[in-house]
Amino acid sequence: MDAPIRIQVPLSEDVVLQLKTGDRVLLNGVIYAARDAAHKRLVQLIHEGKELPFDLLGSVIYYVGPTPPRPGMVEGSAEPTSSYRMAPYTPPHLGRGLKAMIGKGQRGSEIVHSMAKNKAVYFATTTGAMFSKTLIASVAIAYEDLGPEAIRRITVVDFPVMVVNDCFGNELYRQGGSQFETAE
Repeated sequence: MDAPIRIQVPLSEDVVLQLKTGDRVLLNGVIYAARDAAHKRLVQLIHEGKELPFDLLGSVIYYVGPTPPRPGMVEGSAEPTSSYRMAPYTPPHLGRGLKAMIGKGQRGSEIVHSMAKNKAVYFATTTGAMFSKTLIASVAIAYEDLGPEAIRRITVVDFPVMVVNDCFGNELYRQGGSQFETAE
């Protein structure tokens, strides 16, 4: 198995173009954590032509609402939420320069098409427990009234993720599943 690819966030288009389904990646830098309610508010700002609380250009958004931290921890556990819930909000984010999302589950064909059009990728992570071990800073930057669904600016070092959808329309889940299909 190849060694993980260490990349710095924000992501450039050149980096995204090099990532392929199945690649193991270690993310370094600032990522943003947000769930449904925050995504809805961001899209509303986009539609109204207003400034966003952070620049989406080159950004990575983790579909998560971290639990409160234990003493001595930056954040608690942070299991990804189901990505399909963010589907209505994803194309506008991609159109504003979002380069990667982290979540769980498959992305629909509209999202896969939008990722290809906007040169973006979709990552999965194996465990939220590992997330808390890679964090060095976390602060709510918008929508604190949403509690754990507030947007958080999180700095990570070597956060392990895997490319599920690359920017060429390939999907790891389909590729992996095809090896189990029988010929008729």
